[in-house]
Amino acid sequence: MIHPIVQRLESLGIVLPEPAAVAGNYVPVVVAGPLVSVSGQLPLREDGQLMQGCLGHTVSEQEGYEAARLCGLHVLGQVRSALHGHWSRLLRCVQLSVFLNATPDFIHHPAVANGASDLMVQVLGPEVGRHARAAIGCSSLPKGACVEVGATFWIET
Repeated sequence: MIHPIVQRLESLGIVLPEPAAVAGNYVPVVVAGPLVSVSGQLPLREDGQLMQGCLGHTVSEQEGYEAARLCGLHVLGQVRSALHGHWSRLLRCVQLSVFLNATPDFIHHPAVANGASDLMVQVLGPEVGRHARAAIGCSSLPKGACVEVGATFWIET
C-alpha cells in the first residue's frame, strides 16, 4: 500500500530533491528521540541556481513565496532522508522558521512564509502538516539567498 504522503507527492507532480550538502560545521538533520530538526534550507532550483535577492527590493512577494516553497521541498527531502523513506513514522510538522532577506520596510513576511506552510499542508495533509511558525526579516542570508527555512518534526520512535 502506498503511503498517503507518497500519493500526495505523486498527485501534485512533486519529486523531492536529494539532500543538499552542508556548507559549514553542522549536520543537515538531527534526530533526537521523537524530534527531527532540519537545518535551514535554501531555495536551490533543480538546475542548481540559488534564488537570491532581497524582498521589497529585487524580489517580489510572489517570487519570495515560490522561494519559501522551494525551501520547503528541500526540508521535506531532508526529512525523507532522515526517515529512510519511512513516512509512516512522521507524526507532525511542529514548527517552521522562515527567514527572509528583506528591506526594513517590507511587511509581507506571512504571505511569503505561506509558500513553505502551504506546501507542508498540501504534502503532509492538514493533520500532520499544520504547524507553529516564525517569519523573520533579516538583512542578509547565506550565499545571498532571499529565503531560508528550518523545521522541527515529531516522529514515532
